[in-house]
Amino acid sequence: MSNTRELADVKAAPLDAREIDAAAQRISGVVEATPLQFCPRLSAATGANVYLKREDLQVVRSFKIRGAYNLIVQLSDEERAAGVVCASAGNHAQGVAFACRTMGIRGRIYVPANTPRQKRDRILAHGAGFVELIATGETYDAAAEAAADDVRTTGATMVPPFDDPRTAAGQGTIAAEILDQLGEEPGTVIVPVGGGGLIAGIATYLHERSPRTAIVGVEPSGAASMTAALVAGAPVTLPEIDPFVDGTAVRRIGDLPFAVMAGLGGEVVTHSSLPLVARPSAGGGNFTMTHADEGAVCTALLGLYQNEGIIAEPSGALSVAALADLGVEPGSTVVCLISGGNNDVSRYGEIVERSLVHLGLKHYFLVDFPQEPGALRRFLDEVLGPEDDITLFEYVKRNNRETGAALVGIELGSAEGITALLERMAASPMKVEQLEPGSPAYRYLT
Repeated sequence: MSNTRELADVKAAPLDAREIDAAAQRISGVVEATPLQFCPRLSAATGANVYLKREDLQVVRSFKIRGAYNLIVQLSDEERAAGVVCASAGNHAQGVAFACRTMGIRGRIYVPANTPRQKRDRILAHGAGFVELIATGETYDAAAEAAADDVRTTGATMVPPFDDPRTAAGQGTIAAEILDQLGEEPGTVIVPVGGGGLIAGIATYLHERSPRTAIVGVEPSGAASMTAALVAGAPVTLPEIDPFVDGTAVRRIGDLPFAVMAGLGGEVVTHSSLPLVARPSAGGGNFTMTHADEGAVCTALLGLYQNEGIIAEPSGALSVAALADLGVEPGSTVVCLISGGNNDVSRYGEIVERSLVHLGLKHYFLVDFPQEPGALRRFLDEVLGPEDDITLFEYVKRNNRETGAALVGIELGSAEGITALLERMAASPMKVEQLEPGSPAYRYLT
């Protein structure tokens, strides 16, 4: 089947506000109506009235339960008897597992073999004896292929994470809740974008029921598959992605989500800090696609934790990460969707590191130290500032008897201190090379 035919099929799929209202009735009583909380800190920072839609407080700690339950609850008796299958290593798997247990339906969930034990345990806990967890391959793609083989062999029903109108309708119930909880049309709703089911459902509902609301989709800069599709005019497979924002690190946007968002009239333009951004077109579109750097996501995540006490996963902080650069209208109502809170505590070291680099507080250098007594002391006294601190010191190699190269990580007291630090390094007799973020040496050494 050609890509054109596939897009035509998904465009004809029944996804509209009426179906989303029906989905809200189906999931009522099982899926939480999550709080919409006013955020004084972000409101003061932007001048807008900023609310946080707390999908991290769902029973499975993400919005994924909405789509999974809405799809599975509509299965016929024969389909329920045959069971369901999905591929996922994260939030979707937990949503499917919870739905299977709640409805007493058998399911098989395929995950990559390197899925952490903590995630596997949560999937099995939510499934409580109704799901079988099958680890296979080293990537999500391998697990997805195994799940597809299962469906072809057994006749079980696949539960897609985003590319299905029933899944997207379930996710769209978030928009219905927002309108009900606010009691008015929001000025802007900011939505994380991975495979696209979430924004497809929310945009569909708001386009019909709150047409003056601006819809902003946010992708991680290292996995901007929706923007790439808007550039190409059809979904494309990204050659590589940064997997750090794992809940939205998707190589290819879904056909249905692309069709929905393309139908809203977005176009792609250049931006001073973001290479590709879609914005409302002159023809009357009402959505924008933007990116958030992974370091900015980490900064937003830590800000939510330290100030609001919200444990968000990287994808869950995407909307807040994008907020500062959007230039929202002062006094307007803005809703940021906190899409999930399944964050592994072991990741916080990397999260802090990426945030410090993003804020300009952490820098790495290769320093050729003279192999003589007092060399390090002179570096501390003459090069380092009074508020600077060495957080990493490791000899890389010794070229000869006179010098030895060391990898030095320095955390500054303020981002502005980098200029003076570089000047003192230049005046020092030591040879110093700064490692730039994103360079091969930087990725390898850090």
